[in-house]
Amino acid sequence: MRLETKLIQAGVGKDEKTGAVSFPVYYATAYRHPALGQSTGFDYTRTANPTRSVLEETIAEAEGGDAGFACASGMAAVHTVMGLFSQGDHLIVSLDLYGGTYRLFEQVLSRYGLAFTYVDLRDQEAVKKALREETKAIFVETPTNPLMQITNIRKITSLAKQHGLLTIVDNTFMTPYCQRPLELGADVILHSATKYLGGHNDVLAGLIVTKGEELSEKIRFLHNSIGAVLGPQDSWLLVRGMKTLALRMDRHQSNALTVAKKLKEHPAVSEVFYPGLEEHPGHEIQASQASGYSGMVSFRVRSQEQVGLFLQNLRVVSFAESLGGVESLCTYPATQTHADIPEEVRAHVGVCDRLLRLSVGIEHPDDLIADLFQALDASLVVGGAVR
Repeated sequence: MRLETKLIQAGVGKDEKTGAVSFPVYYATAYRHPALGQSTGFDYTRTANPTRSVLEETIAEAEGGDAGFACASGMAAVHTVMGLFSQGDHLIVSLDLYGGTYRLFEQVLSRYGLAFTYVDLRDQEAVKKALREETKAIFVETPTNPLMQITNIRKITSLAKQHGLLTIVDNTFMTPYCQRPLELGADVILHSATKYLGGHNDVLAGLIVTKGEELSEKIRFLHNSIGAVLGPQDSWLLVRGMKTLALRMDRHQSNALTVAKKLKEHPAVSEVFYPGLEEHPGHEIQASQASGYSGMVSFRVRSQEQVGLFLQNLRVVSFAESLGGVESLCTYPATQTHADIPEEVRAHVGVCDRLLRLSVGIEHPDDLIADLFQALDASLVVGGAVR
């Protein structure tokens, strides 16, 4: 079956007793044993829950992995995977990185003896120079958040295998509908499932997918031991959201390309970052390793003074954190998603005070463009005079 069909069929036929098409929510935390030494496969809900199991099986199959694990948030998923590493271990990480991941690495895990080096993963020589004897993994965001830089996954996984390293890919922006890194050589996939997989800005969740029996068992142990697991109601909501993933992603991408092209025309905008644009430096690589470009567009206005005026004049697009829902959202990384990254680091990466990140929803594109343009027009009026 095609991925679209697999996602829609998630849970269908799994409740054999009633035949429920929508798999039920199992709230039970404990399960009766048939007899001493026997189990139904469910003992305690932290270890396994029937509703969560359907979700985990669905994401593993969608990504082409061997096992899936549902966590309480995207950051809980990242933290669980980091349990693979020990004091003194070193990881090479995407230079342009989500601020929450940077915060976890630098303010939490570094205190436990893990070390991180941030490298532009588009530069293979820079990656090689960052290798140490203690290096254990390469952590990849592609496209990166928020500058939409594209890493060649095949090259990174090939380099990692040459040095006996794991490759961990955050696939939040792309989803398995657009990009399947395990098929390109990656070992672990991470998702903030709150975003495109959930799709409706109403569920907080994280997902992990692993390739290989040994690695899957290690993550299974960590998932159960740490206990950062997803509850049954949220698991059900996530399965429901994933059923329409293909339809939503098609519209997200179509709208994003239309919006990106139009933003380039507005005099208030100086730069637009979207991998679907042919002039984007990572366009060809993205086309070679993925089947789409997602719905995330970043852009720079011409002056920092424009930012506040632009955001306060939005009407259809909401000024809010997060991304990937059906509603369009605009984020100001400097004070929101990347606020915990030191200013000098942000400036070096390119996350400047003029940068805005747009999660393009599935509204009618004409309405989105009209709203963005009227807000951009308003931003050109600074200090009572048209700039």
